[in-house]
Amino acid sequence: MNDYQQKLALLSEMIAFSVIDGRLHEREYLFLSMISEELQIDKNNFKNLFHQEEYPAVIKSEFERVQQFYRLALLMHCDGVLHEREQNKIQEIGINMGLNPHAIKRVLKAMEASPTKMISPDFLLEVFQEQLN
Repeated sequence: MNDYQQKLALLSEMIAFSVIDGRLHEREYLFLSMISEELQIDKNNFKNLFHQEEYPAVIKSEFERVQQFYRLALLMHCDGVLHEREQNKIQEIGINMGLNPHAIKRVLKAMEASPTKMISPDFLLEVFQEQLN
């Protein structure tokens, strides 16, 4: 992902998802800030994203869509509270990304069962790749 506008779009989607439960938790903000730094988004643009409408993002590669889905799932668990609206929205986002609904449910269930709410990258990719076969 080299295009700066695409990075802004991905981060904007994450910001919109982070407030789906009605508030932005401090841990969610810190997580978003770390992602922003990783994507090399300058601080002013990062802060401005909280006041802008969502960018329409079209993620072309399967790997990038899975990666973005996982980021959103991590964000969902970041505040330690799992809201029903978050669960519904992340499934809707995953389906709109073109990801397999069964793989989405399997990943979310594995994350929920994990004490750290994280899963291995190998498991994540395996779940989505086996749905392609």
